[in-house]
Amino acid sequence: MHSLARSIHTDSQCSRSGETQREEFAVPRESKVSIWFSAVLLTAAILAGCASKEVAPPPPPAVTVAPVLQKDISLQQEWVGTMAGNTDADIRPKVEGFLQMRLYTEGSFVNKGQPLFQLDQRQAVAALQQAEGQLEQARALQAQGQIDVNRYTPLVAQRAVSQAELDKAMSMERSGAAQVQAAQAAVDNAKLNVGWTTVTSPISGIAGIAKVGIGDLMTPNTVMSTVSTVDPIYVDFSISEQDYLRFVKAGTGHKAGADLELILGDGSTFESRGHALLVNREVDSRTGTIQVRAEFPNPGNVLRPGQYARIRATTDERQNALLIPQKAISELQGVYQVGVVGPDNKVVIRAVQPGPQYGDMWVIESGLQPQEKVVVDGLQRIRDGMTVAPTPFKDTQANAVKGGE
Repeated sequence: MHSLARSIHTDSQCSRSGETQREEFAVPRESKVSIWFSAVLLTAAILAGCASKEVAPPPPPAVTVAPVLQKDISLQQEWVGTMAGNTDADIRPKVEGFLQMRLYTEGSFVNKGQPLFQLDQRQAVAALQQAEGQLEQARALQAQGQIDVNRYTPLVAQRAVSQAELDKAMSMERSGAAQVQAAQAAVDNAKLNVGWTTVTSPISGIAGIAKVGIGDLMTPNTVMSTVSTVDPIYVDFSISEQDYLRFVKAGTGHKAGADLELILGDGSTFESRGHALLVNREVDSRTGTIQVRAEFPNPGNVLRPGQYARIRATTDERQNALLIPQKAISELQGVYQVGVVGPDNKVVIRAVQPGPQYGDMWVIESGLQPQEKVVVDGLQRIRDGMTVAPTPFKDTQANAVKGGE
């Protein structure tokens, strides 16, 4: 009973306590409205502040620019050529025979008439001896005919010998004389054959490597070696049909061909300058080029046939030419464009007409003015009217070129 009474008393106290707490935390209706209105105003203010904050624009793209240079220039062109001896003589024997000896040093300079090869002479010497024997027989017959003529001539006058006998003796004398001439020719030919067993050089020049070996049977069709005259030396190169026509129409071909430079395979320039000798008679229909032959002095026989080299010639002179780096030009379907940066750093895309190349520069025929600035690096990232951040372009040969020099 006492426990039950204590529980009821505790519950009543809790109930009164809860009511007291609810009464303490109760908020009037007017206060709730005021709080809600304040929250709405605060949210609106925050949203208005966010809306009024602007996004910062991106920085202008960075590009490198170079000025349009103006100067007098000499335009040069290069072509690849092949060297050839001005005389290339194939060494062939004039008689048959087995090769016994090589008498020259391969790759050395030989003089005209210098022995190069020695063939077996025994057969030629035997033929010479036979011809000489036949010559002696002919001379003996001729002498006998002369004796008969001398004997019969007075006897005919004395009518001791008939005229027919004298005529026969005179005929034998003439026949003997003819046989002597034929035998003498055979001897001379046999002597030539003996001499031709020593094969000599027909010209002075560089003798090549022997193409035959000791013991080989030589015939007049056998090429034993080749001797080339290389001072002066020829250089054959081909130019395009368009260049040929341009040189002819402008009249600059002869001037350009009068002073040629030779660039060797190691990149060095040959000390002697050459000149063009001739232009071939026809254009090669397969390549659209025409062959030109140039001649260069070759002291010391430094240059050899078969070498490759580049021919360089000054083909045009330009006064006040406009130059820009090649990288500054963009080409699309035959249209060439550049980006020109104005004083306000705004880009104008402009069409230009390029001319010939000059080192790593390009000659501009039309579309630009001196000292205008063109975009070199970054042309793909810009468009017409865009503002850019330009910096000078330094990686070009143009840094060493001053306008008007």
